[in-house]
Amino acid sequence: MSSLVDRFIRYVKIDTQSAEGQNCVPSTPCQHDLAKVLGEELRSLGLSDVTVTENAYVCATLPANCEGAPAIGFCAHIDTALEVTGKNVKPRLVENYDGGDVVLNAAENVVLSPKVFPELNDHKGETLIVTDGTTLLGADDKAGVAEIMTAVEHMVRHPEFKHGKIVVCFCPDEEIGHGAKFWDLEKYGADFAYTVDGGGTGTFSYETFNAAQAHVKIKGVAVHPGTAKNKMINAAMVAMEFAASLPPAETPPHTELYEGYYHMTGIAGGVEEAEMTYIIRDHDTAKFEARKEHFQLLVRQLNERWGRELAELEMHDQYYNMAVPLQKRMDIVNTALKAYEMAGVTPKIIAARGGTDGSQLSFRGLLTPNLFIGGYNCHGKYEYAVVGAMEKCVKVILNIVQLYAEGKQVK
Repeated sequence: MSSLVDRFIRYVKIDTQSAEGQNCVPSTPCQHDLAKVLGEELRSLGLSDVTVTENAYVCATLPANCEGAPAIGFCAHIDTALEVTGKNVKPRLVENYDGGDVVLNAAENVVLSPKVFPELNDHKGETLIVTDGTTLLGADDKAGVAEIMTAVEHMVRHPEFKHGKIVVCFCPDEEIGHGAKFWDLEKYGADFAYTVDGGGTGTFSYETFNAAQAHVKIKGVAVHPGTAKNKMINAAMVAMEFAASLPPAETPPHTELYEGYYHMTGIAGGVEEAEMTYIIRDHDTAKFEARKEHFQLLVRQLNERWGRELAELEMHDQYYNMAVPLQKRMDIVNTALKAYEMAGVTPKIIAARGGTDGSQLSFRGLLTPNLFIGGYNCHGKYEYAVVGAMEKCVKVILNIVQLYAEGKQVK
């Protein structure tokens, strides 16, 4: 088993699922477990300034072995998504995939099928890493972690490979919008960086959503149902009323490409109180602001209809479209695309319908587009990774470093 695959399998077996609604970073203590492992691994490779912070950020530097090359950062996140459990992950290798159905869990009839996921047809003859049908895999983003670590190991083991200063950062809580928020850029700064947190083979993103989160709390009036006429206000029913006021066509199941949306990520409550959590997304800055204003308007209109302040809104921005600041340094984009071609990978430039740590970093001054990881169907039990694609990602990382070290970056 290659060191890349071995690393990946070790990492995904460590539960690092993050959690909403926590007032601490990391949001779950289990993220410290992987952070400690990664810190020790970086130390064993001989990197400098290895730090594992109390917030589970893992940072390190590989000093330059040539002059004139820029300092390049590589970043991935250690937490996994909230939708499906990441505990007790049991990864399985499917070697020489034959193009048919892969039974993940016979007892629960969980089948990874090209009829449902046609991109599987692109991977005939390759090695897949799949789940047992009860958990997610964690390729998002432990594939990225393993790929960065493997690329760094190559640079360490091959001193003839010329490189500038390399900065590595593994972050917690990306899945809940925190990610690289507490990356100490003063201590572990770079001239620019790349997140390794994309999707399937060849995907490349330097555009992301603008993102906000909204929390709506409804205060009801609880009265015995037998004497409730003209007195009771059922908070759960009011919450449903608010949800129905949002445009149904502007939700994730009905949007694609550059279309923005409103998405309810959680709802809970009863007669006395109900709460809803939404995320608001749009690539276009003006449309993003308009969406937030419309959301606020709907809350005001709800209160006006009821003649009282039933609904309370808390809203905050999470990240912004990094395409805006990246326009100043398109060599960072173009050199990465050249690195793809050198690795035999056809670039697929996509406007990410999500965010990465690079969204935050770019607006903090560290321009950071996003490389692919070779993972598919993230955030669910049908998630899988393609070993060959992961290996090509490692090559892309090394190619980027090489192009800048040799002064062959593409303007």
